[in-house]
Amino acid sequence: MPEARVIPLRRRGVEDAAPLRPATPALVRQPHGPAPNLREFLRHRLTGDYPVDEFGFDPEFTDTVLLPPMRAIFEKWFRVTVTGSLPAGTGAMVVANHSGTVPWDAAMTAVAVHDVHPEHRHLRMLGADLLFKVPVLADIARRSGQTLACRADAVRLLRSGEVVGVWPEGFKGIGKPFRDRYRLQRFGRGGFVATALRAEVPIIPCSIVGAEEIHPKIGELRPLARLLGLPYFPVTPLFPLLGPLGAIPLPTKWTIHFGEPVRTDLAGPGADQDQALVLDIADRVRDTIQTTLDRAVAARPGIF
Repeated sequence: MPEARVIPLRRRGVEDAAPLRPATPALVRQPHGPAPNLREFLRHRLTGDYPVDEFGFDPEFTDTVLLPPMRAIFEKWFRVTVTGSLPAGTGAMVVANHSGTVPWDAAMTAVAVHDVHPEHRHLRMLGADLLFKVPVLADIARRSGQTLACRADAVRLLRSGEVVGVWPEGFKGIGKPFRDRYRLQRFGRGGFVATALRAEVPIIPCSIVGAEEIHPKIGELRPLARLLGLPYFPVTPLFPLLGPLGAIPLPTKWTIHFGEPVRTDLAGPGADQDQALVLDIADRVRDTIQTTLDRAVAARPGIF
């Protein structure tokens, strides 16, 4: 069986404390290039002539197999509008609200980052343990650039110039009841801020509107969740009543907004050990996301 080439992570010319390079203009999505060549993809699979990095990320697999269907859902089902911008020439940490019962928001944010970023970076998401315990799904997650939430690995990715995605609310956010929609849950103790401070990369507050309504959670079956080892087993108006059909997300209209970068590279050495600073930045990021959500929800003409 041919083996893929392993490519090491490298810094991409990031200069400490340098001004952020101009970002993609707001409201403008960049062209994502021609469709991947399926014949070349299959040839590379057979010969093993394709690169993966130390984390198992397979960019050719992601671009050829995963991104096209995800982009179709992005454009045709959720009809996502992207506003704001992402900085070029540096690693960055995208910090977003989490919702929707099923994490479609993470997948759609990955498409938005790739298509909006000036250098078409892939979003390297930090996932929970549960994700990497599920057969097949764990392998797909690795191949698409996700990795277990670990500070040391996150710092390596950020310092190499990657865009890392974090959802600090975790299961508390994605599994909250529908009555609590668009109310951010706790951000923990600010571990994502300490990671960004250590890597000296900007934090990008990301606000996602539309995901809250795709699977309105009105209850949960806790005994079944414990039996299956899940954080929750949701009950929605359509699931499990309609079986697999009830798992199809509602076609709500989404907006993903990338806010102004929060600089961390000027805080000085050892700043990641200053818990007061860490919590202050975490609160600022959370407040920014919540304020943006409130304004966007109030301004939208409707859910669909």
